[in-house]
Amino acid sequence: MNKWIRLEQAIAIAYLVKWLPIGSMIGILTGTSSAALLATLDWATGWRESHRWILILLPLGGLLSGLIYDYFGSSVEAGNNLLLEEIHDPQVVVPLRMAPLILLGTTISHLVGASVGREGTAVQMGAALADALSERLRQRLTQIFRLHGKNRRIVLMAGISGGFASVFGTPLAGMLFGLEVLAFGKFRYEGLFPCLIAAIVGDQITLAWGLHHQVYQIPIVPKLTILGLLTAIVAGAIFGLTAKVFATLTHQISAYFKAKISYPPFRPMVGGILIAILIQSVGTTKYIGLGIPTIVSAFDTQLPPWDFAAKIGFTALSLGSGFKGGEVTPLFYIGATLGNALAQPLPWSDAPLFGLPAPLLAGMGFVAVFAGAANTPLASTLMAIELFGVAAGSYAGIACIVSYLCSGHAGIYRSQRVGLSKYTALKHQEGLSIKELEIERNAEPK
Repeated sequence: MNKWIRLEQAIAIAYLVKWLPIGSMIGILTGTSSAALLATLDWATGWRESHRWILILLPLGGLLSGLIYDYFGSSVEAGNNLLLEEIHDPQVVVPLRMAPLILLGTTISHLVGASVGREGTAVQMGAALADALSERLRQRLTQIFRLHGKNRRIVLMAGISGGFASVFGTPLAGMLFGLEVLAFGKFRYEGLFPCLIAAIVGDQITLAWGLHHQVYQIPIVPKLTILGLLTAIVAGAIFGLTAKVFATLTHQISAYFKAKISYPPFRPMVGGILIAILIQSVGTTKYIGLGIPTIVSAFDTQLPPWDFAAKIGFTALSLGSGFKGGEVTPLFYIGATLGNALAQPLPWSDAPLFGLPAPLLAGMGFVAVFAGAANTPLASTLMAIELFGVAAGSYAGIACIVSYLCSGHAGIYRSQRVGLSKYTALKHQEGLSIKELEIERNAEPK
């Protein structure tokens, strides 16, 4: 017995000794790249807002971004989906040029006024740098680190965790995101420690570079009651359906552009023309870029109830037509403004539709729409706790899980796999046999 205990301890120590330096190196790389990204986007956003004339260059910016990827980045065009595919089925090292290309493409998108985020950029930069590190270690220190097959998957997962954590300042959520985003219904525990180290170190390195993250306040969180529980469930269902609409619309626009425009660089150019027209039509720039000021306002100011719908349209068109950037910050915008709308009084009454405080509903929507669109309810719940405090965790957790269940299998990442179908798992809980479930699942329309 003692022999096996000693063997288990030796294995655990060897695992920690191996992954602590690797995770730390990945964290240094991802934290530094995220600091560069955040500084660049702050500059691009500030310059755009002080030189509004640049919005007329949206088509040119789209064309330029498309040409850059057509000539230099065709192998990394798939972005986050490429990373997920490599984790599921490792084939070749992720090209290091993914990092500078996505940084350049995202900067162009924000400079000219596309509605995109930043998480996709941070994740791609982090994973590309981590994979380059793993290849260098494999070539020089193979006998020590043994970075083959499954180990390379862990390196990529740690790169994703480090990138996500460092760009949002949420190390625990970043750790879980790198594990949870791969396949819903399946969790890779072997990557837990490396992802945690990469996320913590990445976040600290970004802060050490002098970059700071936005602070959100939920001043009052009422005690959770039965009525509050039911309200959170209903709100979560609305957030989940909204996430499904966003993901489905983005994929449909992307498919339409690919079907109608054969030359890839022309897709974001046409998308830029349409976005420029929409900006002129609505007469405001609040629906482009990251939209951080509007997200902050959702926690303390009554906003127009259609803000979330406008952001869905602008973002789906921007991403669907081929502009580079992430989806998550726009999802935060959509969720926070939708939560703000749910907290507003009904037209025929002074009573609000939902009886929860507006800042709490905004915070719930902030994380829950993301949870439904990315199929990451656990990471989203931890993000709520890190951003808003423990008191908001129960409400946010309920909203995130219900949103995840109600959003279906349509997510923002096409290469995300189904480890176990959401509804297959629920049916199994009701007593159906695995064989019956397999027959039923095979009969479902694809």
